[in-house]
Amino acid sequence: MNPYKLSPSMLTFFWDECPRCFYLQVVHGISRPSGAFPKVFTKIDSLMKGLFANQPTAKISPDLPPGKVSMQGKWVTSEPLRIPGIAASCYIKGAFDSVISFDDGSYCVMDFKTSQPSPAHIDFYGRQLHAYAYALEHPAPQALGLHPVTRLGLLYLDPVDIDHLPDHRRITYGGEVTWTEIPLELDRFTDFMSSVLTVLSQPEPPPAAEGCAYCAYREDARQHGL
Repeated sequence: MNPYKLSPSMLTFFWDECPRCFYLQVVHGISRPSGAFPKVFTKIDSLMKGLFANQPTAKISPDLPPGKVSMQGKWVTSEPLRIPGIAASCYIKGAFDSVISFDDGSYCVMDFKTSQPSPAHIDFYGRQLHAYAYALEHPAPQALGLHPVTRLGLLYLDPVDIDHLPDHRRITYGGEVTWTEIPLELDRFTDFMSSVLTVLSQPEPPPAAEGCAYCAYREDARQHGL
């Protein structure tokens, strides 16, 4: 069984929404239709990266050690992730938002979010950040590697106000910026990946998640011979 390719983002919404759809795409290459993603969020993400490029950690949070935002949008590819006793394996491939290089030689993987901070995001987006950390610390040959990754975090922009500039030809948005540290818990990430790889090891896809419209559509099409 060859290693399956997983992107860090697949381990958040996609996995939670429907393990059956996840299995079908990863194992059989049967993708769900792509949903619309508002371009405004892509634009805000790009502007945030530009704003913090090469900035010292003091611009992000006073709680961070000395360092600076040193890398943005770099692709990573991990060596295969294998867990004893589980047939399926995978490798991680994706592009992180940003990496902070601390003066002591360690690193932090950071992601930008345009939303209000939420405790629920710690576990949810923590999977994604842990996947990037794994790929950086266990790179495939010729891939980008960084070691050690000692911190993970989310930098939130929560829009709170809007105003005209004096010439009234431009409008500015104001937002609150919040840094949220994600605990680095590699054992929990390994346990989570054990669950993912166990599903991918099955000879048949798991049941559809309740309310999955994509699976309901596929079943309806099957019953009608489409």
